[in-house]
Amino acid sequence: MTTELAAAVTADPAAPAVLRDLVFAEPVGFRPLSLDLHRAPVAGAPVVVFVHGGGWRVGSRRDMTPTMPGDAPFARIAAAGLTVASVDYRLSGEACFPAQVDDLAAALAWLREHGEELGIDASRIVLWGESAGATLAALVALGPDDARAGVRGVVDWYGPADLVTLAEGQDALDDPGLREAGWLGHAVGADVDRAHAASPVWRVAPGAPPFHIAHGTSDGAVPPSQSVAMAQALLAAGADAELTLVPGAGHLWQGEVDREAILDAAIAFARRVTS
Repeated sequence: MTTELAAAVTADPAAPAVLRDLVFAEPVGFRPLSLDLHRAPVAGAPVVVFVHGGGWRVGSRRDMTPTMPGDAPFARIAAAGLTVASVDYRLSGEACFPAQVDDLAAALAWLREHGEELGIDASRIVLWGESAGATLAALVALGPDDARAGVRGVVDWYGPADLVTLAEGQDALDDPGLREAGWLGHAVGADVDRAHAASPVWRVAPGAPPFHIAHGTSDGAVPPSQSVAMAQALLAAGADAELTLVPGAGHLWQGEVDREAILDAAIAFARRVTS
């Protein structure tokens, strides 16, 4: 999107509610990376940066989860006064860790650079990730100050927090076919230090932003113990962290669960930390 078009969009109240395919980065040798902007009906709104899941292997910025598809969840967030930027990142078949963390940091930098043109307040950002996307959101939020500038909080939906513990639980430390191995570029046990570097629980330190963590008790893909460990580490570091374990919910919020209530709780957190 050109600067001229962005300025026109900001000035025109009749502009589309969703701006699609805005290129925010063009990594050399890779496809351009884009985001979709779901605009809040107010100028200068805070920004939710949504990071999709998919085991780092698959997934799309078009959907929040397979059980909450399409624009409706993003529209619900926007209606609450929060513009949503749903972002691409390179998948593990394209590049290994830390490329995906770099891509998310690049999206934040682009939003900060173009915030005024887009009519958003990029000094008030909430990173909101789902599954593998939650891992990426947490890594940026717990990373260098320049990369996480403006980040006021993190919504972490059932994100892997400790890759080593996760692989051990599957007796798969040496399995190169594990989704975590595909992301790292090697079996998790082949370089434990590198696996720790890709694990948010090992990156927690004093000064971490607030976290809202939610996880289903019947999640068979990422055990809820991962989120329990993450919450405990954040609280031990003095961070503001809230953990909700949703009875009977599977991965991707599968099962007979109140998805609207789960979504609304995350929205309430995002509004609180950006107010």
